[in-house]
Amino acid sequence: MAQQRMMLKFAKWHIWLGWLVGVPVLMWTVTGLVMVAKPIEEVRGNHLRKEAAPAALPADTRIAISLPSGSTKPVSSVTTRVERGETITRIAYLDGTSDRFAADGRRMGPVSEVEARLLVAQEIVGGDKVTGTSRFAADDVPLDFRRPLPVWQVRLADGTHVYVGTETGEIEAVRTRWWRTFDFVWGLHIMDLQTREDTHHPILILFAVPSVLGALLGCILMFRRRKARVAA
Repeated sequence: MAQQRMMLKFAKWHIWLGWLVGVPVLMWTVTGLVMVAKPIEEVRGNHLRKEAAPAALPADTRIAISLPSGSTKPVSSVTTRVERGETITRIAYLDGTSDRFAADGRRMGPVSEVEARLLVAQEIVGGDKVTGTSRFAADDVPLDFRRPLPVWQVRLADGTHVYVGTETGEIEAVRTRWWRTFDFVWGLHIMDLQTREDTHHPILILFAVPSVLGALLGCILMFRRRKARVAA
């Protein structure tokens, strides 16, 4: 009898917890299903990037560059490669900024709108179908980029947003419509629609703990009822 009373209590707690966490549990299940509906590589837009064979530096390449006068920024890396037929050297700094230099040592300016559009047309499938462009400062980037980096946003006809770094001269991100859907449901999943990055906050923990308890009680009740039917 004591065991039956205990199981009845478990059943009541399970019902009350179900009312409390039913909606969050359903939301976590649905958003989880949406997030696994497509391969992550497709979500990231990697299938839209055109594959280009790496180009070797000319045998007579000579590189003569110097840091900007008076610069005290620590250097993270220096790379030289051929891009679109031009030899470019990049200096990346520890603060996340960078400079580009031509083969003759000339410092290159920020990427222009025309250059950004040409880059997208060359390296992205459908990149020639542009519906608009916008330039964003590092501290004012759109939510679907979320990196402190000055960029051009190139909007394509299929709804894809391609971000080109104004300093790096590279495609920094490809955001498809599905990526933005994925990003929204991810925010729902972690209950953080503002930054969509905080996976450790009181609201999430508040609903996660009773959800675990409810699932545990459900498992116990299923086991006991199955055992009772077998005994009968």
